[in-house]
Amino acid sequence: MPKVVGIIYNKPLHGAADSLDILTQVDAVKTSLAALGYDPKPVPFTKDVSLFLYKLKKHKIQVVFNLCETVDEDATLCGHPATILELLEIPFTGSPSSSLMISTDKVLTKQIIKSSGILTPKSVTLSDTLYFNPNSLTFPVIVKPQFEDASIGIDQTSVFENKTLLRTKLSGFIARFGSVIIEEYIDGREFNVSLMGYPSLAPLPIAEIDFSHLPENLHHIVGYRAKWDPSSIEYNRTGRIFPDNLSSGLQRKIEIAAMTCSRLLSVRDYGRVDIRVDRQENIYVLEVNANPCLSPDSGFVAAVTKSGLSYDRMVERMIKFARQRPLPQSSRSKITKVH
Repeated sequence: MPKVVGIIYNKPLHGAADSLDILTQVDAVKTSLAALGYDPKPVPFTKDVSLFLYKLKKHKIQVVFNLCETVDEDATLCGHPATILELLEIPFTGSPSSSLMISTDKVLTKQIIKSSGILTPKSVTLSDTLYFNPNSLTFPVIVKPQFEDASIGIDQTSVFENKTLLRTKLSGFIARFGSVIIEEYIDGREFNVSLMGYPSLAPLPIAEIDFSHLPENLHHIVGYRAKWDPSSIEYNRTGRIFPDNLSSGLQRKIEIAAMTCSRLLSVRDYGRVDIRVDRQENIYVLEVNANPCLSPDSGFVAAVTKSGLSYDRMVERMIKFARQRPLPQSSRSKITKVH
């Protein structure tokens, strides 16, 4: 068993909570790996790829725990670290590069999901306001960046009740984030379905966001403040619960939707699917998260804990998943030639 495990992560470039959270994940995984008898070696991944390759070689890293969420804060590059590991034939935890890149693109994700017959909120994608026809959508709507995650760019001001107000604010969203999605707002319950396993994923206990304590004037969304600002009303009044009032039929429908989406996007080892259920119990998939956050207070870890698994055992399983994957064909050929 290789004792050295590389922990690759995106280097924070600013002091915002969403950016610095990656260091919390690195510390937690490093502590668990050490407790499990491994020698963890954190290696930041930046656009200086030659330095990254040098550190991999220097530490003789044979297996990697991949925590990269961006490259130099660019979410569109999140799959590139995995691509390099694939080229080097170094096994790593989590999803392959293709899955990471596709799931980061909300538009492409929605198209793939819809192609399978699964519902996702009706939407349009814009990179300018010139050709926008608001009559194509039913209000209220929510505006989201096409490529960001961690609820960046999403807050109470992202929800619009009418097209007049949307028109006055839309250009500001596009100037800040580039391409955006304008999506019909689904009023209903919100569930997070975490999944883990290899070679196939299995659902963990389903979590629900409890909006019952939010003031009536606030929309039921998990925006940036709800995730990252402990001083905000949204943060303190949108708790996570594990409901015991789901009918077996609804639970099964939610789990099937989550597992289907994960297969469609080739999510591997672990993932999370965010779902809305309206009053008629129609299921709408909002997002598919490959390699979701592994901070000890994250939604995925909460589901792992609810299932009865400790953080250390979770890390141990993920390393096991990476190590038991079949070798690439080229590596098998090399072994055959040696023998």
